Amino acid sequence: MGLTKQYLRYTASALFGVIASQKGNIVYVTLRGEKGRYVAVPACEHVFIWDTRKGEKVLILQGLKQEVTSLCPSPDGLHLAVGYEDGSIRVFSLLSGEGNVTFNGHKAAVMTLQYDQLGGRLVSGSKDTDVIVWDVINESGLYRLRGHKDAVTQALFLREKNLLVTSGKDTLVKWWDLDTQHCFKTLVGHRTEVWGLAFVSQEKRLITGAADSELRVWNITYIQEQATDPNEPESKKSKGSPAKAEETSEVDETSNLDETPEERLLKCNKAGSIMREGRDRVVTLATDRTGRFLACHGTDSVLEVFCVLTEGEICKKMQKKMRKAKKKAKQKSEEEEEEPEGSVEMSPQEEIQRVTSIKASAKIKSFDLILSPKGELKATLLLQNNTIESYILTPSAQVPQVVRASKITIGGHRSDVRTLAFSSDNIAILSAAAESVKIWNRSTLQCIRTMACEYALCSLFVPGDRQVIIGTKTGKLQLYDLASGSLLETFAAHDGALWSISLSPDQRGFITGGADKCVKFWEFELVKDENGTQKRLSMKQTRILQLDEDVLCVRYSPNQKLLAVSLLDCTVKIFYTDTLKFFLSLYGHKLPVLCMDITSDGALIATGSADRNVKIWGLDFGDCHRSLFAHDDSVMTLQFVHKSHLFFTAGKDHKIKQWDADKFEHIQTLEGHHQEVWCLALSPSGDYIVSSSHDKSLRLWERTREPLILEEEREMQREAEYEESVAKEEQPVVAGETQGETGLAGKKTIETVKAAERIMEAIELYREETAKLKEHQAICKAAGKEVPLPVNPILRAYGNISPSAYVLEVFKKVKSSELEESLLVLPFSYVPDLLVLFNEHIQRGSEVEFLCRALLFLLRIHFGRITSNQLLVTVIENLKKTTISKASEVRNVLGFNMAGLQFLKREIEAKDEVTFFADATDRFQEKRRKRKKKEKLVLAMV
Repeated sequence: MGLTKQYLRYTASALFGVIASQKGNIVYVTLRGEKGRYVAVPACEHVFIWDTRKGEKVLILQGLKQEVTSLCPSPDGLHLAVGYEDGSIRVFSLLSGEGNVTFNGHKAAVMTLQYDQLGGRLVSGSKDTDVIVWDVINESGLYRLRGHKDAVTQALFLREKNLLVTSGKDTLVKWWDLDTQHCFKTLVGHRTEVWGLAFVSQEKRLITGAADSELRVWNITYIQEQATDPNEPESKKSKGSPAKAEETSEVDETSNLDETPEERLLKCNKAGSIMREGRDRVVTLATDRTGRFLACHGTDSVLEVFCVLTEGEICKKMQKKMRKAKKKAKQKSEEEEEEPEGSVEMSPQEEIQRVTSIKASAKIKSFDLILSPKGELKATLLLQNNTIESYILTPSAQVPQVVRASKITIGGHRSDVRTLAFSSDNIAILSAAAESVKIWNRSTLQCIRTMACEYALCSLFVPGDRQVIIGTKTGKLQLYDLASGSLLETFAAHDGALWSISLSPDQRGFITGGADKCVKFWEFELVKDENGTQKRLSMKQTRILQLDEDVLCVRYSPNQKLLAVSLLDCTVKIFYTDTLKFFLSLYGHKLPVLCMDITSDGALIATGSADRNVKIWGLDFGDCHRSLFAHDDSVMTLQFVHKSHLFFTAGKDHKIKQWDADKFEHIQTLEGHHQEVWCLALSPSGDYIVSSSHDKSLRLWERTREPLILEEEREMQREAEYEESVAKEEQPVVAGETQGETGLAGKKTIETVKAAERIMEAIELYREETAKLKEHQAICKAAGKEVPLPVNPILRAYGNISPSAYVLEVFKKVKSSELEESLLVLPFSYVPDLLVLFNEHIQRGSEVEFLCRALLFLLRIHFGRITSNQLLVTVIENLKKTTISKASEVRNVLGFNMAGLQFLKREIEAKDEVTFFADATDRFQEKRRKRKKKEKLVLAMV
């Protein structure tokens, strides 16, 4: 067997150049005890937390592979829930920056996340049309709510009632009763997708934003629970809801409560609408934490801010209106009868008043509001062009003034980076986009220079690394000085786009190729500076090679004898550099060659095309050595590693791949980018790669010392494909249960399958060890003396525990959020053993709560088979007794502890003579406010 060629692995080293991604939302987070200063934003698969005052990144919450699509901070400010593109949710601690809890339930991207008032439950809505409620404390799923026919756009808990409201792209707003887990009301008053929901006025008003310029306002009237016939089933009303049409403002007020079961909880009827300035769809609609301010924006750059009047302010306005109405009544008729006072009503436009509009510097993608103790409203905006802006608004002023407090822009480009280059010392990285050139320090990833430029397409560092040259879309060459960060000179090089630039191996000049069908030769020269006495660098054109087609890419051979030119007619022409005579034509690609490179020894040329293939050619005769199907979309860039025949390609399929041009083998794939990869640059040493993508990110990859074995790589790839296929398989169902409105929260993943396998292995070990123990007892009896028992090495590793205790240990290691799904894929043959073990452990009082949860779930999914099995009758009877008695014991302990804590609380309060948990002054002010309100109402009636 011959020697295998050894390759070294490249791994992801850093992500930079992205300030905030577009797919998720921006939220204020509490960090170091400060509110309104730090914001959390999605950054590809990570979450960045920025200090808006200093413009610095203070914390990175590390993601895995999938892009972040939704963020929601917990009410206590200690945690941040993050939803991902694949439907998973992770809860991070903001103190440690670690993701402790993972929920898997959705099959598609998470669109919305919301905590309830106490932070104990989390609701998630997804593109897969499901809504799932999660128990954050127990780290498990509670239930799945089905009913929407399209992606869920928003979900909100009510504070006082155990209700949930969800909106979707299916034009529906659904009300869910979480006690019975069913949809009891559907609002169908929208013609288009509902994009946002918000509660105002102590949850008595619901605002909905759709795909038009109207914000609809709905009145909510809560009805106290009335005594109903216990035999009457709770039926869900058919989809036809009273609010059949947009114009209908009254919702069957006359109907009896018994006739419409959905009306037992609340009534919801349209009160009117508020017109927005924007004509397009609502993108985000939200209130601040207090519910005092409401804001929304469309697909443009304007954020509209509204103020919701308090009850006191509404009372004052009503009194003014009444006085005016009385005056009018007196003027109109001399009759003594006055108009009834009940006719004076407040319109939604009067209750919800426009404060001002905030004009951002680019299109808004998302926003968050926070009201500071000083009464200032802070708004932070996530913009489409990779920017975060913060504004301060003073609503109490006569004319509310909007002041931009901060803007975070330096850490990234406004548009996609189209060209990258490494300096000769491997330290500096150049990136250029449509508006600027940035120079980055590779080791610190800090941006050290930003210079304005035209739309850049290609670039290079001038030998010496003190100047850079940029080729632009308008055909200009721009020369920049790095020390001063200034533009030294601009040359009109080509009449069309300047697609490619290549430095000559002797470093005295370079060549450019453009859309004007020319290849131009340039030389560096020193000219006298107009401003000073010193000479400065410039360049002059020496020769032109005229061709028949647009030039897409140019490259010198290392010995500078040959020149390769890629043309729009899908061929690559090779010319002699000195005489410009034609040498070879490389044809075979079906679409134009977008990129190419020549090896350091000048033996091979590799070409990458829009036809998704890479071809490797010999430069001596122009013969095609091999054609490789490289990417699933156009190959955008290709570069050889210096002094080797290994090369990298990047494509529009989001992947970067490494290939061996001698063995024609695919070595490894670098996955990380979430959009098309535009370009990459290899450092001269070959130790680093930097790549840029349409997701606005720049990624740095580093060569490690770890050897890469191709067979192992293929094996890992197959395993990853299998794991992916497991998640896509049909989800297991509970026998005898039909798919209704509710379902299990979790989903089958590779983790749940592995957990089930571990439980099966543990039960098999328990069976073996039990059989061995019986054999050992028989041997001891026959021998008449104690014979030493051989201990299983696994049990010894756990500290010589019993087989039944080992099964419990394995059970405890199953994640709480994966328990139900793991038991669902567990074969029934293992269930009888589990029931016996559960009985044993519950009798001992160990892990009663956890085991009861698992036991009740097993009884639910295997009810028929357990009840029909005669052997399990005694086990179930025993379980019934032990479970009830032990669960009562646990409940009693909890009750005792609660009573003890209440007693301690009262003792502390009595000692300090201060209300410990609730501020007494707040209570007093609330009472006084209510009393005043009552007095005002009495006066108004009088």
